[in-house]
Amino acid sequence: MAENVALKLPDLVDIPRLEGWLDANLPDLGAGPLKVELVHGGTSNVILSLNRGGKTVMLRRPPPTPPPGSEKAIAREGRVLSALNGTDVPHPKVFAVCNDPQVIGAGFYVMERVDGWAGQLTDDDTLYPAPFDKAPYRYGIGFALADAFVKLANVDYKAVGLDGFGKPDGFLGRQADRWSSQLASYKALYDWDRKIPGVDYVADWLRANTPPDAHPAIIHGDVGSPNTLFAFEAPCRVNALIDWELSTIGDPMLDLTWFASGLNDEREPGVNKTHGSFNPRGFPTRQALARYYAAGTGRDVANLDYYLVLALFKNVCIVEYKVAQAAQGSQPDWVGKFFNRLVLARTEEAERIARRAG
Repeated sequence: MAENVALKLPDLVDIPRLEGWLDANLPDLGAGPLKVELVHGGTSNVILSLNRGGKTVMLRRPPPTPPPGSEKAIAREGRVLSALNGTDVPHPKVFAVCNDPQVIGAGFYVMERVDGWAGQLTDDDTLYPAPFDKAPYRYGIGFALADAFVKLANVDYKAVGLDGFGKPDGFLGRQADRWSSQLASYKALYDWDRKIPGVDYVADWLRANTPPDAHPAIIHGDVGSPNTLFAFEAPCRVNALIDWELSTIGDPMLDLTWFASGLNDEREPGVNKTHGSFNPRGFPTRQALARYYAAGTGRDVANLDYYLVLALFKNVCIVEYKVAQAAQGSQPDWVGKFFNRLVLARTEEAERIARRAG
């Protein structure tokens, strides 16, 4: 899956202004001329490398054409990552946060550079480097991610200063309306108002089958191998979870099922699911990962189907904006085609799980 290569540095950073800000807020980086390079220029975030003659660090900011709520999300990312600095959760250490858009044109934060590989999305699968592309190491990717989910779910969010970061009371009961509202917002934002087949049924099913709220914890919100840096050596191990723009406080089971919703199901032996950008062959099943997560967190996974449906529904409501932007002309045509397939496939799977559950 290609990245948006049209981005130019002058659209992303004012180097003299950034140098002044770094002098005041991150003097340990040095005082030499600032060298800036574009590392990642996707549809939802931009990462730049910064160097002033010493160590290289990374700057993360929204793209020039940001998704809804992107500016606020960057500020929240900076806060949650800073709070995690003293924990065992694998994440990039944050050195400084800037919420003033006047410095470079958008809020941003500066973090450490973490080595590792990430899953690479293509039109029909996610690619991994050797030896993780084949058994037995491919199987370990799922459990390495689950280890990171467990560590995050076990953090006392109040103890690390994140009380008030989210609204955990009634969290699950708000989810169907919250994401339905975001989906509906694309009409005003992009003049985009299509009816996705099955999406209304899924939303109604979620409202009718909401379980009681569980003990709240930090949620990453967008976990998966493309948003993770893994160690190069086997066995598989997570160096850092990245892309924290959807993080909040709520039910961390959503992190598990955000990833597990793409896996095969033990109730359907012999069926290999594909959602366009991920093929689960060689991965553990949904239930195997849920059992592992339950053992590590002590959480009840009896309502796994609800969380699977919710994760798929949330994903659909979020990434539909990329289909809308492409239709509007602010994103390339390939972006719209790619995410349209994901939206339709994930809605179909969410509806299928909900109807089977009754």
